[in-house]
Amino acid sequence: MANEKKTIRLLILEDSQNEAERLVSLFRNAGRATRVHRITSSDDLNEALQQSWDLLIAAAESSAMAPGEALASIRRQAKDIPFLQLIAGNDTDDITEALALGAQDAVPHGEDERLVLVANRELSNLEERRARRAAEVALREAEKRCQLLLDSSVDAITYVHDGMHIYANRAYVDLFGYEDAEELEGLPMIDLIAPTDQATFKDFLKGYQNNEGNAELRCGGIKVDGASFKARMTFSPATYDGEPCIQVVIRADSDNSELEEKLREVSCQDLVTGLFNRAHFLDLTDAAVERVITAGQSATLAYLQLDRAQNLQLTLGIANIDLLLADLARLLREHFPAGVQLGRFSDDAFSVLVSGQNPEQSKALFDGLLKKIEGHLFDIHGRTAQVTLSIGCAGLDEKTSQTQDVIERAHRCADEVAQKGGNGVKLYDPADELAAAANRGDLLAIVQQALEKNSFRLLFQPIISLRGDSHEHYEVLLRLINPQGEEVPAADFLNAAKAGGLAERIDRWVLLNSIKLLAEHRSKGHETKLFVHLSAPSLQDAGLLPWLNVALKAARLPADSLIIQISETDAVAHLKQAKALCEGLAELHCQVALGQFGCALNPFNTLKHMNVDFVKVDGSYVQDLSRAENQESLKTLMASLHAQAKLTIVPMVESASALATLWQAGANYIQGRYLQGPSQAMDYDFSSEE
Repeated sequence: MANEKKTIRLLILEDSQNEAERLVSLFRNAGRATRVHRITSSDDLNEALQQSWDLLIAAAESSAMAPGEALASIRRQAKDIPFLQLIAGNDTDDITEALALGAQDAVPHGEDERLVLVANRELSNLEERRARRAAEVALREAEKRCQLLLDSSVDAITYVHDGMHIYANRAYVDLFGYEDAEELEGLPMIDLIAPTDQATFKDFLKGYQNNEGNAELRCGGIKVDGASFKARMTFSPATYDGEPCIQVVIRADSDNSELEEKLREVSCQDLVTGLFNRAHFLDLTDAAVERVITAGQSATLAYLQLDRAQNLQLTLGIANIDLLLADLARLLREHFPAGVQLGRFSDDAFSVLVSGQNPEQSKALFDGLLKKIEGHLFDIHGRTAQVTLSIGCAGLDEKTSQTQDVIERAHRCADEVAQKGGNGVKLYDPADELAAAANRGDLLAIVQQALEKNSFRLLFQPIISLRGDSHEHYEVLLRLINPQGEEVPAADFLNAAKAGGLAERIDRWVLLNSIKLLAEHRSKGHETKLFVHLSAPSLQDAGLLPWLNVALKAARLPADSLIIQISETDAVAHLKQAKALCEGLAELHCQVALGQFGCALNPFNTLKHMNVDFVKVDGSYVQDLSRAENQESLKTLMASLHAQAKLTIVPMVESASALATLWQAGANYIQGRYLQGPSQAMDYDFSSEE
């Protein structure tokens, strides 16, 4: 899948097998697949370092080896492995000591969220370093190939900086009659220009440096023996050894300049149609892509496919099909205005490049072409043929980086037209590509498609009072169905959405649709309240509160009918933002719930900073309540929450056996499949619980 994170290879220096497994589970719970090796000795580490690893996490102390020794081993073998040091407390001296040893960071033991965030940062940095090294290798290889091409080129090529030669290839040295390129280094280029043309050369060079781009100059050259010759110089911006300079390519003018021009023209043409050939058309498209990015000039590329080409070839024969294609090319030239580039892209396909117009603007031009071609009778040696075209159009815009991408989009559109019978025009729509990616199982594409098509599904699960509360409460749950009709696990698509930057959009979609459905439901006489989740990115969204206020007023819905639920994990990670959000929600008269409570090292510290109305304990507290110690743990937690006047919710109630314990523990509300699973309707009979 496009958004799937690769498996990380993790080294752990930790004496306790259980603690090592706990560290691994942190990464797996964060959506990172892991391959792990626990270091047991210095020899074990040295052997492990023969393989590739992505991260090493070292405990504060280990009997296997000291963290500093592990770092030294990594350095000796010149391995690029980020090193994270766990420390016993939060002492700045310990942190400084770990950093001084060479660790990328030092994290207090037990601060799991911070450890995962730091690890993700270092893994991201590692990927960038690896990518940079790969790019540097590729660059060196490319520079070697370029240098080889320069040295072996039959064209005379030099690089000039501030008017001085800094490089000249063998052909350039030979052209001016020198023995060695070193004789030219530091020599002003103007010394090789005929005296009568030197003033012109100076003026040209000044103008070129002020307005860089490809330019050409014809002037006289002087050889080392004083002989002169006519030269055509092509100037273009370049870099040499990292320094900006000018590349000059010199070709001696010959009496066959007209013939050379003809040969150049023929090399760009398709021999059958006289249009540009594929190679030259691709060069023109590359230039158009560059103009779009640098100058913002839009363009449209069209792929014109001859319908039923094989049948035509069988009917007319190979020689006659060429005559038809030549006649078709003539019609294309007549139809399109000057400036439109036309090419023969393959045996039965043409290509068109329209500058200055997007696909919508150019559609009328292609619709007119279809009518003209459909109504034309092609006369092939006395035989009449009629043809139609399937045309696909794709735009070149500022996001376009590869010519091939645009061609493939236009080609796919033309294929779709052909599959439907041909003789039509289809414009590329990004939504089509999104749908294709979704069909391939790309989670991020499935999420994007659901947002665009409004196809998420909301389910409602009742939250039921154990203390006689008469309000109807439901938790809103989000579901996603993939193109194959299968439900995608919520954790999977929400993680993909978060990684793809779509979490805030999803939160707003859920809020807006929950408000609409709640307003409709309450209009029937219900006093229903909904618990709606917010993700971590929404905690940092400064525009959320004003937007929510407008949405509630537009629906004429009392704000206290909405209870915003934030997970403890997100609240701890973004405590300052969570506190500000709670204060803002209180001003709107919305209530707040803190979910998955009780898993942080000091969960009640969070409640000191956040004023919440409801606390939903983590589902782990409900597991195996038949054990006395688990019952006591839950009761202790509940007593502490009630002492702070918090309304408590216990989720994941799956059997009747837990009800007595929850009642004794003082739970205010319960939720779970024993009572009712998630449903598309808010239809639970709360009166039966009175």
